[in-house]
Amino acid sequence: MNDVASGMGRSSTLYRWFVSVKYLTYVLLSFNVYLFLEEELVSAAHSGLANFELASLIQLFSATLDTAAWVFLLLLFELETAVIPDDKLRGITKWSIHGVRLVCSAAIVSAFLGYVGEWGVFLHSDSLSVPACELVDNGWSVLVDFDAFTPLDSSNCAQLGPDTLHVTALSHVVSSPTAFESARDLALVDVLNAGTWILIVIALEVEVRLQLKGGLPRRLQWGLNASKVVFYLVLTAAAVYWGFEGEFLDFWDAALWLFAFFFIEMNVFEWQRELDHKAQ
Repeated sequence: MNDVASGMGRSSTLYRWFVSVKYLTYVLLSFNVYLFLEEELVSAAHSGLANFELASLIQLFSATLDTAAWVFLLLLFELETAVIPDDKLRGITKWSIHGVRLVCSAAIVSAFLGYVGEWGVFLHSDSLSVPACELVDNGWSVLVDFDAFTPLDSSNCAQLGPDTLHVTALSHVVSSPTAFESARDLALVDVLNAGTWILIVIALEVEVRLQLKGGLPRRLQWGLNASKVVFYLVLTAAAVYWGFEGEFLDFWDAALWLFAFFFIEMNVFEWQRELDHKAQ
């Protein structure tokens, strides 16, 4: 398979810039795995979850798991659509890629379920039965933002009014109604974002598989392209929402992923054009 090199020329300055920016984007996405891990380690320390079973760990570290799995999946798409020639995508190479993709897909679905579980945390709350300041020094935390907690102390407890909420799914966490509603909305956007990315990768898988089998019917190609336009608009809306909510890491990560999949879409487009040219 060839990527946009067929249109730019592998020795051209434009092509070298294209490749450099593409792989810089992949490196930045890989670094985001560390940033999400760092953020979620802090969040886990104050989450108030009573156990750390596998399901709980997936819920706590869903963004880290999701980003890491997507980075591997992105690199696999890059190998298939731009690096490995068509005639080499067979035998052990083909099945090795499929095996890694299956593991990544399982991790992505698990992360999606983790996002759903995290959203579920913010669907229920109770009014705090005692003044918040009476809980100081008893291991309680305050939800200040989505995935952001701080220990409850004599300073911040005084800022919590009589409408303070107990986040019932988290054993020792209180919140203001405003912070709770914001966290619930952000958790829902995570679910929508993760689900939409799964739909995009399904569409790309259909394209890649049919390309390998000899080409994509024109009507199906139009349908997939129209669907992906809608999906990318949803993802762009999620990124804009995170930006306005001050969630810089989520905004930055979403923008990078949209940029990265621009390159993957370019690879697929050029590949389809090459196959159409050969079929003439």
